[in-house]
Amino acid sequence: MPSRTPATRPVGTVTRGTTNPNRLRRMDRWIAAVHGAELRRAAAPVAVDLGYGAAPWTAVELLLRLRTVAPHARVVGVEIDPARVAAAQPYARVGLDFRHGGFEVPVSAPPLLIRAANVLRQYDEGEVAAVWQRLCARLAPASEASRGGLLVEGTCDEIGRRHVWVALGPEGPRTVTFATRLGSLDRPSDLAERLPKALIHRNVPGEPVHAFLRDFDRAWAAAAPYASYGARQRWMRAVRDLTADWPVTDGPVRWRQGEVTVRWEALAPRA
Repeated sequence: MPSRTPATRPVGTVTRGTTNPNRLRRMDRWIAAVHGAELRRAAAPVAVDLGYGAAPWTAVELLLRLRTVAPHARVVGVEIDPARVAAAQPYARVGLDFRHGGFEVPVSAPPLLIRAANVLRQYDEGEVAAVWQRLCARLAPASEASRGGLLVEGTCDEIGRRHVWVALGPEGPRTVTFATRLGSLDRPSDLAERLPKALIHRNVPGEPVHAFLRDFDRAWAAAAPYASYGARQRWMRAVRDLTADWPVTDGPVRWRQGEVTVRWEALAPRA
């Protein structure tokens, strides 16, 4: 796939580049489950790993995981630091290449997926909306047969035990997903430290995300008797109780994975 040469210098700033193998497995697993059908329907689906960091592990793993649901998927790793792009070249292969760029997303065809994990963590909250708008504009558009491309933007810890991400379509934000290794969790609000930049400063009284985490902790406490059957059963019971008051969009199949997804409108920051 030929490169599209940006008209100007790459948009964005160099991040710390911290990365580890298997760090984004929970996010990738969710993408494959939720967006796999869209990727399969495309003749030559392109996915972008935006800001993959100092080593290309996450891009390599994204290709492997997407191809379990979409065998023709291709991945482009995009990094704003040219030294990181050069270091990644030995890992390039059929279906995987690496390019110098930023939020302009230098690929020739609109991608069906842009994954930006731990990229906006170093930006100011006030910059997020413009970045989202720019990236959503690069996604494959919606049509009668497709909801269009998907932007998945969020944050996780260094070894991938705890994630929170926002999923956005060409029209804007759709959902927020909380995902965790259940054995590492004392209470659901432990995930607050991994809220994406758009929400992390909003975890204060009066904001919807604070109310959600408060209610989640209460449901978790009420589900304590289920702990004797394991953390998974306790999580599933707590999430089931949450559905009475919060627009949870997924079901037990995803809850069993230590996930819960809520509509963006329910958690969006107040104006």
